[in-house]
Amino acid sequence: MNLIKKLKKSRQKGFTLVELLIVIAVIAILATLVFVSLDPVTRFADARNSRRWNDVNSILTAVHEYIVDNDGALPTGLTSGQSATEIGSCGSCDNLATPLAPYLKSIPTDPSGGTAVNTGYTIAVDSNNIITVAPSSAENSETIEVSR
Repeated sequence: MNLIKKLKKSRQKGFTLVELLIVIAVIAILATLVFVSLDPVTRFADARNSRRWNDVNSILTAVHEYIVDNDGALPTGLTSGQSATEIGSCGSCDNLATPLAPYLKSIPTDPSGGTAVNTGYTIAVDSNNIITVAPSSAENSETIEVSR
């Protein structure tokens, strides 16, 4: 009797090789699916684009608040019919830091390397004084642009 019990116990210990291989394969497939669905590179690009949307809206809102507070006058540096110009403090940029100071703590900068000198955002004013703010670049072929 003891010998039969020992044989049954020895057969019941552990998993077979086939069972272990099946579990490892299932875990590998699930890990691959999770990694592909999360796709960190795309998620980071989407996060940067989301920040660009917020920045563009913040700049445009500040410009319009300036216009309302100053009886329809455009902020210093902007003119009617102006083509897209970089926002920042470089020589050829529109420096909006001073006129928009009451409306923005600081001019937003692009998350992929914008600085106060070259923010990475452009502003244009058409002949009807419709203002368009856009980032110089966006990721994932997304078009980011807001006009009012």
